[in-house]
Amino acid sequence: MASFTIGPHHRHFSHDSDEVRPPTRQSASSKVLCRVCSDEIGYKEDGGLFVACHVCAFPVCRPCYEYERSEGTQCCPQCNTRYKRHKGSPRVVGDEEDNFDADDFDDEFQIKTGHDHEEINHTEDKDKKEQQWHPNAQAFSSAGSVIGKDFEGEKESYSNAEWEERVEKWKARQEKKGLLNKEEGKDNQAEEEDDDYLLAEARQPLWRKVPISSSLINPYRIVIVMRLIILAFFLRFRIMTPAHDAFALWLTSVICEIWFALSWILDQFPKWFPITRETYLDRLSIRFEREGEPNKLSPVDVFVSTVDPLKEPPIITANTVLSILSVDYPVDKVCCYVSDDGASMLLFDTLSETSEFARRWVPFCKKYNIEPRAPEYYFSQKIDYLKDKVHPMFVKERRAMKREYEEFKVKINALVAKAQKKPEEGWVMQDGTPWPGNNTRDHPGMIQVYLGSAGALDVEGKELPRLVYISREKRPGYQHHKKAGAMNALVRVSAVLTNAPFMLNLDCDHYINNSKAIREAMCFLMDPQLGKKLCYVQFPQRFDGIDRHDRYANRNIVFFDINMKGLDGIQGPVYVGTGTVFNRQALYGYDPPVSEKRPKMTCDCWPSWCCCCCGGSRKSKSKKKSGGGGTNSQNLIKEAIHVISCGYEEKTEWGKEIGWIYGSVTEDILTGFKMHCRGWKSVYCMPKRPAFKGSAPINLSDRLHQVLRWALGSVEICLSRHCPLWYGYGGKLKWLERMAYTNTIVYPFTSIPLLAYCILPAVCLLTGKFIIPTLTNLASVWFMALFISIILTGVLELRWSGVSIEDWWRNEQFWVIGGVSAHLFAVFQGLLKVLGGVDTNFTVTAKAADDTEFGELYLFKWTTLLIPPTTLIILNMVGVVAGVSDAINNGYGTWGPLFGKLFFAFWVIVHLYPFLKGLMGKQNRTPTIVVLWSILLASIFSLIWVRIDPFLPKQTGPILKQCGVDC
Repeated sequence: MASFTIGPHHRHFSHDSDEVRPPTRQSASSKVLCRVCSDEIGYKEDGGLFVACHVCAFPVCRPCYEYERSEGTQCCPQCNTRYKRHKGSPRVVGDEEDNFDADDFDDEFQIKTGHDHEEINHTEDKDKKEQQWHPNAQAFSSAGSVIGKDFEGEKESYSNAEWEERVEKWKARQEKKGLLNKEEGKDNQAEEEDDDYLLAEARQPLWRKVPISSSLINPYRIVIVMRLIILAFFLRFRIMTPAHDAFALWLTSVICEIWFALSWILDQFPKWFPITRETYLDRLSIRFEREGEPNKLSPVDVFVSTVDPLKEPPIITANTVLSILSVDYPVDKVCCYVSDDGASMLLFDTLSETSEFARRWVPFCKKYNIEPRAPEYYFSQKIDYLKDKVHPMFVKERRAMKREYEEFKVKINALVAKAQKKPEEGWVMQDGTPWPGNNTRDHPGMIQVYLGSAGALDVEGKELPRLVYISREKRPGYQHHKKAGAMNALVRVSAVLTNAPFMLNLDCDHYINNSKAIREAMCFLMDPQLGKKLCYVQFPQRFDGIDRHDRYANRNIVFFDINMKGLDGIQGPVYVGTGTVFNRQALYGYDPPVSEKRPKMTCDCWPSWCCCCCGGSRKSKSKKKSGGGGTNSQNLIKEAIHVISCGYEEKTEWGKEIGWIYGSVTEDILTGFKMHCRGWKSVYCMPKRPAFKGSAPINLSDRLHQVLRWALGSVEICLSRHCPLWYGYGGKLKWLERMAYTNTIVYPFTSIPLLAYCILPAVCLLTGKFIIPTLTNLASVWFMALFISIILTGVLELRWSGVSIEDWWRNEQFWVIGGVSAHLFAVFQGLLKVLGGVDTNFTVTAKAADDTEFGELYLFKWTTLLIPPTTLIILNMVGVVAGVSDAINNGYGTWGPLFGKLFFAFWVIVHLYPFLKGLMGKQNRTPTIVVLWSILLASIFSLIWVRIDPFLPKQTGPILKQCGVDC
């Protein structure tokens, strides 16, 4: 561990460990580098610097220029001007006539000769690369075929294992290249050809866009348009043919149907251009991790946020941290920051134990390349762990590591048990000093640095990534902005200590499931063209511990596999709060660069940490030094403490234009929206192995409260100045993207028409009236056409997305369940909070769950959110009984209209079926309060039914009386 530092007027605690080293920065090189492949530009035959584009002089080396002319767009990537042909370059279709010398014609078909090895670059290293690339990557044989013009086809002929082996051999040859003499070089001509191919591969794009097949997407689009037309005619029919005997019911139903139509348009049309993307990690490695050269992969700061370790189990947070520390990325380029917004000594001690266990866990993971690298989930896998692990020591070491992890869990559980009861005098640290965070609402800022230098190596003597504990200052009377404020504190501390250009944001229960996840993101963020336009790379959320049937749609597959793919084809997916790799520049509120000039910025301090407009801090002189001396480290820690003080953000743009945006409990949607409004793009990355996995609430009550929080945040945004309906009209937010954001903030309001529409069937059954008058043949056609178009839209959507019909149906069911409960409460709570200043909370009373797999699925927690759906179920069931009884009593003629009413009633009941199962709990054990409440409602509706007199004949006529004998 390093020095533990707290805010002013408190002492510093030091432990025998490493110190924080200042962020290292590479000095600017005097050499001009290619902006595509990062090689040197090279020189022309006359000694001048090679300039590919005569218009903007965008720095591109000759090999990339040649490749772009033969295989690419033939245009400059900066100004999009068509490249002109340089002397010595092969002609391509569209070249203008030039006046080069006659001997230049020989360069039209470049054959690998000794003469070709004396061109372009006067530097020795570049000359070697030109000799390898020029005769092969763009060389033509006498028959006119291209030798290695595109290495993609060559790669496809190998399996993944063979390709990785080939790359490793190439890396080994790169190390030995300087040791080979001419004779050995001739004997290794075949290996040199492999090098040429691999160099060509390194210049290929790091990713590619995979559009949905036209045979799948075009029918889908056609059906959408047809459904829109049918919907217009259907609504015209509904408006033009009122039900005069039930005018109020008819008017209510028409208003609801118009709202549903608008809601469907907002949800459907952003899916018009769905795409998928695939990455090339081998190309990333070849381009930025060349043997014998410094690793050029960009550093990444990883943020983990926690609030209450008693509600967020420390062992889960520890697993997340361990998966970060063992990620497949250069250790000196990863730093993990853990934000403790509850100032808990439990989490502090947990991280201390975690850092010690990481010294053994990290080398074990990297030695055997295990997945996932969170020990709890790795050891709980029900798979053959010997598969693909042939090392003779693996079994022995795995058993030993599992024993050590069990001991680690015992230590963490002991800490949790100890933390259950706080001493009257407060917590005390190991050196006898009081814990500064004993008062969670009034404490100084605290920072503790673990690992990361020669004082905390792993058991094999190798360096580990740095781990930093942070608890920002809390004082009464200050607005702390919950998670958004904690994330902004992490941004500032990381800027002082490491200042990585990219940041990965994770929740404490979302561990890294794919150790190459950061590399996946770098394929986009380090792309020479796309990377400078990206604000973040979003990964889908995947979850553990959910039952196979996913009763309450916790996986949210429809959103992550359909909606997000659609948004990726427009301007990019929305930010969902976790599993996101950010561009620091975008979080600082800058506009994306539009030219080679510096981007528009709010202050003059890029690329160092934004200080003057972002918080008023002075730049630390020690940051500019590359050494890791103690004085510098202490200065950095002091400045880091300063930037997490309570008053630091006052009169600044933090939370308004910079960092995570304040004003909503769903700060993720708001933050991503602001970035897209500035013109940034985002990317959706879906690797075959899920990048991250987390824990989801699987019982009904917790799930509804989660949905309530999301919906409340959307209502807050809708009623704020950042509402997509009127904010950000500057031409940078695409209109389909605006529609998607509008849908994310207005969907809670759909709960009101949805609740009304779910009540209508029961009212119709109880009163004998109906919202639709007698149907004509034409009207029946529109009803059938709309019904068929809805089915076709769903079927075609499932085809191109790959989502199963079960996941789709669960999503539809929970849309109704959440709509009539959590969304409805969110609307009223949001209106009270924004308009009236009244902040209401709905509490949950927890009960013990069964100690079995998915035991929490049957855990019932009474909450106010259960009242509306329960009422709807009872109401519709009573209505069905009343309607059937009335039809039996009145004869055959009443059965026809009854079927329409029953259809709508059963539609409501079927959609609420998972809620009914959750309400009953396991083995039909229902809480007494639910039984009593249900009986009360059933009695009320039964009395209403009796008042209707359903068994009395409805026909009118003369009143017949007995007249006796003298009649």
